[in-house]
Formats: sequence, C-alpha cells, structure tokens
Amino acid sequence: MSGLPHSPHALVTGGGRGIGREIAIALARAGATVTVLGRHRATLDDAIAAGAAHFASVADVADQAAVSTAIAGAAARQPIDILIANAGSAESAPFGKSDAALFRRMIDINFMGVVHTIQAALPSMRDRPHGRIVAVASTAGLRGYAYVSAYSAAKHAVVGLVRSLALELAATRVTVNAVCPGFTDTDLVAGSVDTIMKKTGRSREQAIAELSKHNPQGRLVTPAEVADTVLWLCSEGSTAITGQAIAVAGGEV
Repeated sequence: MSGLPHSPHALVTGGGRGIGREIAIALARAGATVTVLGRHRATLDDAIAAGAAHFASVADVADQAAVSTAIAGAAARQPIDILIANAGSAESAPFGKSDAALFRRMIDINFMGVVHTIQAALPSMRDRPHGRIVAVASTAGLRGYAYVSAYSAAKHAVVGLVRSLALELAATRVTVNAVCPGFTDTDLVAGSVDTIMKKTGRSREQAIAELSKHNPQGRLVTPAEVADTVLWLCSEGSTAITGQAIAVAGGEV
C-alpha cells in the first residue's frame, strides 16, 4: 500500500475518543500532523498527551459558525490535506416514540456536522496537491436497523452526500469516500450494550452477542480495523477510489 504524501495535515472530528481517536493515531503514525476536533477540551488534550494528535480544536460539529472558526484556525497552522468527518452520536427509540427533536439531533450531528466540516475545509483543500475527505458513516447508512430510524436516516444522508460530492470533485485532486463500520468495540457500543441489558435483563455477554449477530464473522469490529481502512483511503495509492461507501463489517451488507 502506498503511504501518505509528505507530511500532510489531517483533521479528525470526534478525534478524542473511539474510532476517531484510533484514526488519529493511525494517521499520526503514518507521518501526518494531526488536529483533533471535538466538544470537550479535556478529552482532546488527553488524546494529545497519549500521542494520538498534535493539536486540538474545540467545536460542536452541529454549530456551523464554531466549526468554521475552528477549522480556519487549524488551517492557519498548516493547510488541511486530509479531512476525516467522524463525529457522531446514536440514539435508539421505536419510530412511534421518535419525536421531531430526536430526528433533528441525529440529522444535526451525524449529517449536518459532516456538511459543516466539509464546507469549512474544502475551499482551501481544492488547491492542495493531494486532498482526501473520508466520512465515517455506518452500516446503518447502507441498510436499516430496527429502533434507530433517525440515526439510520442521517447516515444514509451521509452516504448520499459522499457519492454526490465525489462526482462534483472528480476532476480535482480531492477524493471523497465513506467508511461504514458495523457494530464496533467502542464506548458508544458499550452504551448500547448497557441499554440492552437494562431493557431486556440479558447478561453483558448476551447483549454483545445480540449486536455481534449482525456480523457474519460473529464479532464486534475493532476501531483499528476501521482506522486501517481510512488510512488506505488517505494514501497516495487510492487516487482512483472516490464516491465509495466501504463497509467494515465482517461481510455484513
């Protein structure tokens, strides 16, 4: 696999924890200067202290003005070559109990957060010799799951955005792709496990098995497996790969 171009600047939203942090680590190890963006300064500072990133910017991706300011500040240090739109949130509820506020939260964070991030970074990225945009979506953006209609709708929107934007940018040096992890061993999934245990009385092992059953390999995906896929999409060898939604899910979908 070809490596990253020489000393790129990568910005990872939601980079202080979970999949985002693992992606930041992979990019830093591959030679990128990494800025992590998130809502909580302490979490971001911890990522820097652990060697996952070099700089941090604080912003809520649902807040367009805050994102624009944060990304402009990061780009002032070094132009952004790689943008990983990873920040997201998941809430579950039956459709009949999913009110408009829940749908707005899921759309604002999981979809508009991606829109805000790309809109802020893209104008200057077009002028770079090597531009990569990767949105972290979900297998929920490729298929449906019960009780997460709002989340699934938002992730489907991300995949649609990626496919459309890739066509607009096909004549430039910028590629646009999505990775779609299945259930991944993160604190977000740990929260889902706790919810299953609370609502059903199942043991932790049974709750994990309930989520793992969607994966033909019968397990949770690891954050490192998602990060490795993102790293390849950011490499010089992936120039012809754009507009794709790549499932990292052990054969699911």
